[in-house]
Amino acid sequence: MVASALSFSLMGVCVKQVGGRIPAAEVVLARSLISLGLSWLLLRRAGVYPWGRRRGLLIWRGAIGTAALLCVYAALAALPLASATVLQYLYPPFTALLAWLVLGERIGKRVLAAMALGWLGVLLVAQPGGSLALAWQPVLVAVAGALFTALAYVSVRSLGQSEHPLVIIFYFPLVALPLSLPLVALNPVLPTSTELLWLVGVGLFTQLGQVYLTRSLMALPAARATAISYVQVGFAAGWGWLLFGEQIDAATISGALLVLAATLVSLSQPVGGR
Repeated sequence: MVASALSFSLMGVCVKQVGGRIPAAEVVLARSLISLGLSWLLLRRAGVYPWGRRRGLLIWRGAIGTAALLCVYAALAALPLASATVLQYLYPPFTALLAWLVLGERIGKRVLAAMALGWLGVLLVAQPGGSLALAWQPVLVAVAGALFTALAYVSVRSLGQSEHPLVIIFYFPLVALPLSLPLVALNPVLPTSTELLWLVGVGLFTQLGQVYLTRSLMALPAARATAISYVQVGFAAGWGWLLFGEQIDAATISGALLVLAATLVSLSQPVGGR
């Protein structure tokens, strides 16, 4: 899980390097091209039928995942790495709430408490009126990315009953590619050779992160794995300080701890709720 967190933090560095000039949709397109090729190779090697059974839901998951990527990449380009990463970790309480609304899973007081803690953490990270206050637009984009991520996770939980994991992974870039193309056509930016390397890095580090994440989830309980994954915030803060001169203050650290608490509380929700 630590290797997964490191890979995803390096993905964030790559996005940050091109985010000032390359639009988020173009980053999604580059990521999709690389991920599509790697996913197809994995499917062929495993001998798995690639097109799945519940194709409508697979396409929906891909569309929601694309929206999440657009938001996450836009937030990474506009916010400090640590802040953008912390805001993304709002997805566990969002997932619990949506699982109640969509899948009928019971929700308990712990999830409600987790959501309250999470939003308090967001306020501390955003610091409205503070000396290091973040612009509210990218903060909202980051929160929207966490919400879309939660929607995608709920879809995956439903798809897991009938689809092979490689098929679910394959459909993500398969849908993201055509969805991002029109957005890129509206504002095409030709990447330089250096930017092209960073874009390749986005795809490679994302794929590595997913591989290590899958392995860790197979070896560790979900709650413990997710708690360990929060080291990504530390990696992001370190890269932000070393590479981009970003400041980390007490309010950001306090907000990160509250979002971590929200994550742990939501993951400790017992089946059936209380």
